[in-house]
Amino acid sequence: MTEETRHVAPVALVTGADSGIGRAVAVRLAQQGMDVGITYHRDREGGASTADEVRSSGRRAAVARLDLTELPEAADVVDALADELGRVDVLVNCAGTGTSTRFLDLDHATVKQVIDVDLIGPFLCSQRAARRMIAEGDGGRIVNITSVHEHQPRVGAAPYCAAKGGLGLLTQVMALELAEYGITVNAVAPGEIATPMTGQEDAEVERVNRPGIPLGRPGDAREVAAVVAFLAGPESSYTTGASWVVDGGMLRMGPQAGSHLHSDDWRRP
Repeated sequence: MTEETRHVAPVALVTGADSGIGRAVAVRLAQQGMDVGITYHRDREGGASTADEVRSSGRRAAVARLDLTELPEAADVVDALADELGRVDVLVNCAGTGTSTRFLDLDHATVKQVIDVDLIGPFLCSQRAARRMIAEGDGGRIVNITSVHEHQPRVGAAPYCAAKGGLGLLTQVMALELAEYGITVNAVAPGEIATPMTGQEDAEVERVNRPGIPLGRPGDAREVAAVVAFLAGPESSYTTGASWVVDGGMLRMGPQAGSHLHSDDWRRP
């Protein structure tokens, strides 16, 4: 995926780009010189707003609805956006969902929804993108947005943790199998980030106190986007199969956090 062999702007597809981390990633990649395909689930206006931000950077944008519970047909969006923008060089699997339900109370429908959106959907979208990248012959980049719960469990999030852990290992297998085609595959594992998913949209992170996180605050979506931008760009050409944690040091607190708990509140989601 060299600039010498490309005569058009690189194209990135970002799922779940109507808000939060996905929006920040789409805007950052546009600022990095990429045209961007944007998907949304329910928030059509959010998708259009992200597209406006991309265009304000002088890049092209295309928008499509994506519902990853409608599998396998939902993955058609990768080909549709690639056709509209002319190619695909980068795929960022950012669309996701979760639950806050104790293991014993989960029903099959909830488990299936979370697994489909957070694991099977990225699997199928990555297949479509990788096949396009191979046909184009310029290599490519795939970045899977996982979570710190790719690495550590959370009470009340059994299907989410299972899906993110699975996506982390899928990332490693993809990295091995796609390396011969010049396609790198990495995961980015955010901790607590101020987004709609955590109920903190537009929060001023420096004003939010999080004593249990070494840096003392949640992260900003743009801090995650900066890592994704590196992995999507030419300077990461020798980086593949890794999980890049963006969590303010949260994961390093394991035993330290445990020794400082003074109630059983952690047992309830």
